[in-house]
Amino acid sequence: MTISHTELIARMRPQDKVKLLSGQGLWRTASLPEFGIGDFVMTDGTYGVRYSSAQIDQQESWNISDFLSVVQQDAGQQATDSDKGGSEALFGHSLPATCFPNGSSLACSWDVALVEQMGRALAIECQSMGVGLLLGPGINIRRTPLAGRGYEYYSEDPLLAGDLAAALINGLQQQGVGASLKHFACNNSEYMRTRMDSIVEERALREIYLYGFQRAIAKAQPWTVMSSYNRLNGEQTSQHHWLLTQVLREEWGYQGLVMSDWYGIKDRPASLLAGNELAMPENALDNAELLAAIEQGRIPAAVLDQACLHMLQLIAKVQAGRQPGTVADFASHHQLARRIAAESLVLLKNDQDLLPLHGQRLHRLAVIGKPAQQPVIQGSGCATTQPWQQDCPLDEIRLQAGSGVQIDYAVGAPDDQHDDAAALQHACAIAAAAEVAVVFVSTPIGMDGENGDRQHLGLLPSHDRLISRLAAVQPKLVVVLCNGDAVLMPWLSQVPAVLECFFAGQGMGHAVAATLFGANNPSGKLTTTLPNTLEETPAYLHYPGENDRHHYSEGLYVGYRYYDKRQLQPLFPFGFGLSYTRFDYRELQLSSQDMTEHDTLTVSIEINNSGARDGKEIVQLYIAPPPSPLARPPQALRGFVKLDIPAGSSRHAHFTLQREDFAYYDPAHGSWVVDSGPHEIRIAASSRHILQRSSIWLRAEPRLPAIQADSSLLLLANHPPLLQAVAELIASKCALNSSQARQKLLDMASAEMFVGLFITLTAMLELEISRAELQAVLDRFKHMPH
Repeated sequence: MTISHTELIARMRPQDKVKLLSGQGLWRTASLPEFGIGDFVMTDGTYGVRYSSAQIDQQESWNISDFLSVVQQDAGQQATDSDKGGSEALFGHSLPATCFPNGSSLACSWDVALVEQMGRALAIECQSMGVGLLLGPGINIRRTPLAGRGYEYYSEDPLLAGDLAAALINGLQQQGVGASLKHFACNNSEYMRTRMDSIVEERALREIYLYGFQRAIAKAQPWTVMSSYNRLNGEQTSQHHWLLTQVLREEWGYQGLVMSDWYGIKDRPASLLAGNELAMPENALDNAELLAAIEQGRIPAAVLDQACLHMLQLIAKVQAGRQPGTVADFASHHQLARRIAAESLVLLKNDQDLLPLHGQRLHRLAVIGKPAQQPVIQGSGCATTQPWQQDCPLDEIRLQAGSGVQIDYAVGAPDDQHDDAAALQHACAIAAAAEVAVVFVSTPIGMDGENGDRQHLGLLPSHDRLISRLAAVQPKLVVVLCNGDAVLMPWLSQVPAVLECFFAGQGMGHAVAATLFGANNPSGKLTTTLPNTLEETPAYLHYPGENDRHHYSEGLYVGYRYYDKRQLQPLFPFGFGLSYTRFDYRELQLSSQDMTEHDTLTVSIEINNSGARDGKEIVQLYIAPPPSPLARPPQALRGFVKLDIPAGSSRHAHFTLQREDFAYYDPAHGSWVVDSGPHEIRIAASSRHILQRSSIWLRAEPRLPAIQADSSLLLLANHPPLLQAVAELIASKCALNSSQARQKLLDMASAEMFVGLFITLTAMLELEISRAELQAVLDRFKHMPH
């Protein structure tokens, strides 16, 4: 007879429940054989499965130093490992797995179906290794390009991040492997990440930092959500009741399990009370403190049992999803990694159509840079993956070019830290002798990683100097960038072509070569704004904070929202990316020119490929709002689609817009609201390249203002029911009837009385009304629909 979860929980002692809600070792859940409860394995991987044999298979002798060695990798260690082509020192004893493009690269594909396919491939590799829960995706907003883990995250825009995350989660979970959506919330930098308090006003929190999580949960229901290390508005996120219970569960209706980041819990009883159910990894002190709190009656039985129920439901999902005997087709996954990388590369500059190169007409090509032979494909930290295979860009270029092209190679800058005069001279010589030169450059290896932020936005200084020296002798120079997030490009005006890879995974070499020679038509577009300088970035004045507090003082104005509001011209705008063909946008059609907030609007536009090459275009839809009672960014992304369009053909992009797409958060009402008025629908190739526009008149239901004791009479006049109630209160205290009192208030409001409501009643009208009496009237209307 099958025992229900509820019956099983009823049979457990408090110590059994505590064990159930704790890890076992570093990467396993607890097993309770006496209740028929087995464990399962979870491991890191936002873009690849990092299965550490030493940490997982040898769990009885696991050592925290092995875990810390991965988290705290430094540039020196990474550089040494890179020279070895990926050694045990970097990866521990991790099993080889597919290293897919990292988040900052993957997202540039803007391809929901492709991201879902990657999720399925990750799940198959998890199944082959016996992993039941993959700790990803990570979707924190890329608020500052200095953030050490920016390479793992998708975008500065929450809608884009949420939709891509949902696709990856669906791909994973359809194959029986759980996802862990992380890091909830506001883990936007690594600087003192376990201590810093992210101070974020509620509108920015709701519209920017939480919205991607909300969207991903609604679309994919991840089996787990992982809390972050930082504090949020004064409270540790791992014990933040408002965040983990009120918002996540009560408002969003999340039904899965909430778990901690590794050693992210500061107070185990408080974390459970807040809604953080599974504490990872195993920690005897935390378990003892929780058990004591239970025995002292500080943990309600209902809270404890609900957490146990969510844990048992997760275990059941993992067990039901297991596919023993699964064998991963790593060769096929390598081809997928190549395809995703190719779809994600962003062509930033291509003057005079230097690219693509034509092997038949090209006789001599110079390839320069250490990353051409030792590719820089990923960041450092817990997400680091031991690649099953790795394409060498130089070898792939030779294959694409064919035997008729002479390929000369020079390292150019063999020492990352210092110039090498002889190497520079050799690189310049082969570049000058060639018809075209391609130089591969990168940021300092190990700078983009966990537990530490970048110190600057530059490439390796030796690489910047290499580019400038090469540009002086070769006007046809192609720069290939390998970096986790935005970099400065002081040499941009000197070079005709720039290809941005970000960290594009193990298939990067093939993808770059195919793009250089036209076998792949680049279709990636930026998911963050690239700045001219660090000083112009939105968070510059407030990062990294002080006294353990980090004020997000730019508020809503993150990324392109900031540049649009300030009317600043970035180096490259959000959503930008070039192609080898041309796309024309025409015949924008809206299903209506007028709608209520409860209606649905459909939008379609025809995209024509008027060039000679097949290509893919990412069509973006932005909405520009009307004047509003609250400040709003000039526009916001509200839809996107990637279309595959053969040369000479047309395709239609279709969008469906609902109330949510026009709404913004009003803290005074504690809800999402919409405004009446004209909303402009913008169809664009980037946030700064608007190609078609049309307007829709949105008719919203009247919204009553939120009134407090010190609110103005003018505000009160816009709330007729409450105005009448206050008039009746006045009539009960003097000779005026309610109609006369109401008119008196309206007259005083039209005179723009500068004092608030309570002062007006007691000082101006000289009525004997207590604060409690007025508040009682206000409270009657507190929950009136707005």
